[in-house]
Amino acid sequence: MISMMLTKFEKARIIGARALQIAMGAPVILDVSPDMIDPIDIAIFEFDNGVIPITIRRK
Repeated sequence: MISMMLTKFEKARIIGARALQIAMGAPVILDVSPDMIDPIDIAIFEFDNGVIPITIRRK
């Protein structure tokens, strides 16, 4: 896996896009506790574990 530093704007965009996907019914990739129901919290959890299926392309 190639790691790159993301700007705070890229990070916010990725987490927001993934939270929207989760809110619209996309499956959650990781097992989360039953009390974690907020899509933003789930998206942040997935981001911190590096499993969000979204890539960044810079021009």
